Amino acid sequence: MLTRPMMLMMAVSLSGLLGFYLLFSTVPLYAASGGGGESGAGLSTGAMMLSTVLMELAVPWLLARLGYRAVMALGLVLLGLPALALPLSPALPLVAAVSLLRGGGLGVIVVTGTALTAELVPAERRGEGLGLYGIAVGIPSILGLPLGLWSAGTFGFTPVFLVAGLVPLVGLAAALGLPSTRPARSRGEGGAGLRGLTAPTLVFASVTVAVGVLVTFLPLAGSPELASVALLMQSLGTPAARWWAGRFGDRHGSARLLAPGVLAAAAGMALQVWLDGPVPVVAGMALFGAGFGVLQNATLAVMFERGSVSRVSAVWNLAFDAGMGVGATGFGLLAGHTGYPLGFALVAALVAATLPLTRQAALPPEPAPAGDAPLGKVGKAG
Repeated sequence: MLTRPMMLMMAVSLSGLLGFYLLFSTVPLYAASGGGGESGAGLSTGAMMLSTVLMELAVPWLLARLGYRAVMALGLVLLGLPALALPLSPALPLVAAVSLLRGGGLGVIVVTGTALTAELVPAERRGEGLGLYGIAVGIPSILGLPLGLWSAGTFGFTPVFLVAGLVPLVGLAAALGLPSTRPARSRGEGGAGLRGLTAPTLVFASVTVAVGVLVTFLPLAGSPELASVALLMQSLGTPAARWWAGRFGDRHGSARLLAPGVLAAAAGMALQVWLDGPVPVVAGMALFGAGFGVLQNATLAVMFERGSVSRVSAVWNLAFDAGMGVGATGFGLLAGHTGYPLGFALVAALVAATLPLTRQAALPPEPAPAGDAPLGKVGKAG
């Protein structure tokens, strides 16, 4: 599976996402320090996730016209250049504008990387291939989330912003070696295909809501130092669980992992109610990370059984980023009325409420409509 295009694609994704994760929890703190408060912190993440979702809707169209290489390069530029403007001011209008541009770059990178992975790996090992990709894109979160928070507290915000802006631009060298191919168009995939994606999408979206809440507000709810350790544990557990879930799914079926993933994520979220307890906070984030990683792979593999590469990649990443945006923005408004412990408990209940959907998501997929392009085939760039 580790072909040259696969290695280059993972290098591009790693550089882009490292720039993203360095600022994911740092920018909300920066916005709050500029007078934005909790609502400003939530808005900075929400604005980025909004533009991510909007761009993800456009990525299949861009891929069909420009090909993988050009679209990946566009994503790196959008993630890198705007971050270099952040040292100018912590004022909310500037932070929100930068977040909107960087969110567009994130949408490009995640949809294109997921789709290209599905194209490059053998169909019978797709779960493992997606797990391997998950490890590669998990490295930036392992390094970036805690390192961004620690560096901002130790050296100040400006050095973090400069590094986070330059790292994606370095990845342009690897992007030049990506295939210039573009996904083959699929025909006939209509409402039936979308209905088949609904249940796994909702299951996954519920846990990404929790992710948006945790990465934005866990540093604000308690000790930033404890939050850094807890987020590191989550970041370590997620890619490992995602890779394991891929190997298990290829052999035994990914659908049977959906319910355990939901239960682990809900339990881990519920443990965050004890904000001042290092053991429940860190152990809970490790458990949440494991459930999140399992659901990342299992929902994506189940969805690839039901739809074409570009559509599934776009829908799955929409669930990922829309959920994080809704979680960050909504919880920013909710926490002022409920406080953090009750708010975290309500988010845990939301994740657990999707458990009945895991049974529906595990049902065998409907036969593919006539005329659909086979998964894994790519058309040559014009």
